[in-house]
Formats: sequence, structure tokens, C-alpha cells
Amino acid sequence: MGTAATSIDWLRISASMLLVLGLLAALLWTLKRMKGLQIQHKGPPMLQVLETISVGPRQKMALVRVGAHQVLVGMTASQFTALGQWDDPGPQQETVREN
Repeated sequence: MGTAATSIDWLRISASMLLVLGLLAALLWTLKRMKGLQIQHKGPPMLQVLETISVGPRQKMALVRVGAHQVLVGMTASQFTALGQWDDPGPQQETVREN
């Protein structure tokens, strides 16, 4: 009788484990399907990080292009602050000097 009870316990544990793994797989499949349903932005990116610089151990400054504007952003571990904004000058063209 002791071995029959032990085998039933193992059967219950195995069935419970399979049920949990099956539910986890179903949840992962559902999340992947939902990700595919998100609206995709077409066209050029509206937000680009042009350059970042570290100014301290947990502080950075970033130049970000947002649409037709550039924004200078200060970043800390807990906050973002817009420091300045101006119109995007467009792509930088290098001038070639001939001597």
C-alpha cells in the first residue's frame, strides 16, 4: 500500500507540473500573437538618439531628434529633463577645402 500511495503522489506531481508548463506555453504563445497585433509605424523613424555623453556616474546628456526638432535631454537614474529644443538643421554636409 505504501508503494501505491507513493506512485499516486508522483503521478499527481507530474500531472501538476505538466499542467503548469502547458499553461506557461499557452501564455507565451498568446503574448507572441498579441505582439504581432501591435500597429507598426511605417516610414522614417520619428525618434532618433543622435549622440549621448556621460557627465557623471549616473548622469548623461543626449541629443535626440524628434520629428523635425532636436532636443537636448539631461538624464539621471530617476528623471529626464529637456534642456533645450531647436529646429533640425537637416543632414550635416561636410565642406571640402582644397588648398
